Order: sequence, then C-alpha cells, then structure tokens
Amino acid sequence: MIVKTLKVIRLPLVRPGAILAFVVALPIAAGVSLAAAPRASRDSLWRLAITSQDRGRLRNWRQAWVVGLEQARAAGEGDAIAREGVLLDPDAGLENPALPDGDYACRTIKLGHKTAGQLAYVAYPAFRCRMAGDRFVKLSGSQRPEGHVWPFDPLRMIFLGAMALGDEPRALDYGRDADRDMLGVVERIGARRWRLVLPQPTWESQIDVVELVPVAAGANPPAGGA
Repeated sequence: MIVKTLKVIRLPLVRPGAILAFVVALPIAAGVSLAAAPRASRDSLWRLAITSQDRGRLRNWRQAWVVGLEQARAAGEGDAIAREGVLLDPDAGLENPALPDGDYACRTIKLGHKTAGQLAYVAYPAFRCRMAGDRFVKLSGSQRPEGHVWPFDPLRMIFLGAMALGDEPRALDYGRDADRDMLGVVERIGARRWRLVLPQPTWESQIDVVELVPVAAGANPPAGGA
C-alpha cells in the first residue's frame, strides 16, 4: 500500500497578520476513491490537491486585494468602490460561510490590472451560478469558474476549480492547466449574501470579487453592474 507522507501547509487567517498552521496528516492509499473516504477525510483532501501556484494565491490574497483597490481608486473609481460597501471590504466576512445548494445571481467585479493601460475596475452584470453538493459552477457568461468548495475555517470556504471559456462545454479538471486553475475563497457577507473571491487570476485583474445572491429556481438573475 502506498501512503502519502505527513506535510505541513501554512495558510493565512482572515484577519491581517495572523497565520494558521494546518498539519495535514491524511493517509490516502492508492486507488481509494473520494466517495469512499470518510466525510472528515473528504473535507481535507483539498490540502493535498492544491497546487503550489494556488498556495501562493491563498497566501497573498490580501495583498492582491489591497493592490486591486489601490489601482482602482487611482483610476478614479473610489465612488464605485464605496457604493459596493461590504462586497469590496476584505474584512467583511461573517461566521457560517457555507454556501447552500441552489441557484445564484453572480455578479463579478474585477479590481486592478496586470499591465499599465488596462482597466482597473470592471463591473459585469449578473449571470447565473449553481451550488450543488460541494460543486460550484457558473452557468452563463464567457468566463465560467467550475470546481469544488471545501470547508476551511469559521469564516471561509475554499474553492479549487478551473475556468471554462467561450463555448467550451465544461472546464478542465483542476490541476490540468495552470493558466485555467483557480483558487477562491467563499465568504458570507450578509443574511442571504455571499461572495467568491478569486485572487490573482491569470488574466486581466489583481482580484475578482463575485457577489452571490440566491435566486428562485427558474427566475432570471437581476440586472447587475456598478
């Protein structure tokens, strides 16, 4: 039997300056399926699946957010940022972050830019996303994150997934293409309001903040935008 060895991954807490040491001691025998693993083990598997690139994204999520806000304000978007309130406040996460199953209106705001001359603030209209079990997928739009959501700490869930583009029927599996891989943090920011935060995406922005608001089955998501 082949058993993975013990390793330690250090990840940041929600509040600045704090560090949480995760000791990963999860023996996974070759050939054991995720479905067959105990629930506690399944909840920990993201720590084994996460790539080194996404460990860096998770470690530096706050820096990416601060840089994105600074670039957007420098571009004259301070009023737009202020109108969004807690959505764009990096410290607004509340306890009990689990995202219930169902459909959501998901509205993306891109903060910052990768290169000079790019827009530093872009707000898109709402599209439709869905949470089912531990799987999250954006159902419409030209850039569609798709992947799994895992427990992390009392204020956050972890999203590991990949980006589907254009008319592609689905995203690649996580870990297949570093340019498409995505690391996200799910937080609750209101009674029935969540956000998916995607630091350092491959293209365009410093950080993407996706507002998630439940919608009734069959209903169209509300119009969004800045």
